[in-house]
Amino acid sequence: MPAILGRATAPSQAEPVLGATVRALVETLTTRIVSQEYGSDERLPSERQLAQELGVARNTVREALDQLEFKGLIRRRAGSGSFVTYDPHGLSESAAPVANETGPLQLQVVRGILEPEMVRLAIISMPPRQIEALGAVLSRMEAVQADAGAFTRLEEEFHRQIALGTGNPLLIACYNLVIDARRQSFRAPMYRRHLTPSRIAAYQRAYNALFNAIAARDIEEATEFMKLALIEDQKLLTQAD
Repeated sequence: MPAILGRATAPSQAEPVLGATVRALVETLTTRIVSQEYGSDERLPSERQLAQELGVARNTVREALDQLEFKGLIRRRAGSGSFVTYDPHGLSESAAPVANETGPLQLQVVRGILEPEMVRLAIISMPPRQIEALGAVLSRMEAVQADAGAFTRLEEEFHRQIALGTGNPLLIACYNLVIDARRQSFRAPMYRRHLTPSRIAAYQRAYNALFNAIAARDIEEATEFMKLALIEDQKLLTQAD
């Protein structure tokens, strides 16, 4: 993903070499900030809350927040926490311009390549605390009854957690681009039309089954779910036309 524009840094400053988990967490939090899941001037969840939600250690969260501050996306205030300083109106172009150039069918092709393999790798690699974090996202999804926007944001977070579980920073970065492309304008009317309360309930049951397959380390069932979910999205795209 192209670098996010932030405040200027001195030429002599060099970003430290980061571990794969820290880089993945930076990608996840950057995506949340750029997508305005965390709005300008909003306080981020505490280090402890982020560590529990994302299934990582607190020192990993602290390193990721250091990087976000270095990039000018947040400001740390002693005794108060971390606050978003990213201004979505201060950029003339998207943080991921390629997402704007990606059509619905192109997106489906890439998802078909990435998602089944992504869930397979996650099942092999995810430690128990990341599975618990995935379960926490599922609980939030199950609490949604009729808000299509809220459900799709949590659906994105669920898939992002699976990507994070692979432990592969390149795959995580690629999937963040997929999420960015999924947010393009063609999806909004499609979901307003089709993501009814009854459909949300059906998706909730399906995601519960997927989570159970991941928790049981059942690769075959989990990958089959991903393939069926792609077919369902393809049907929605066809109906939208």
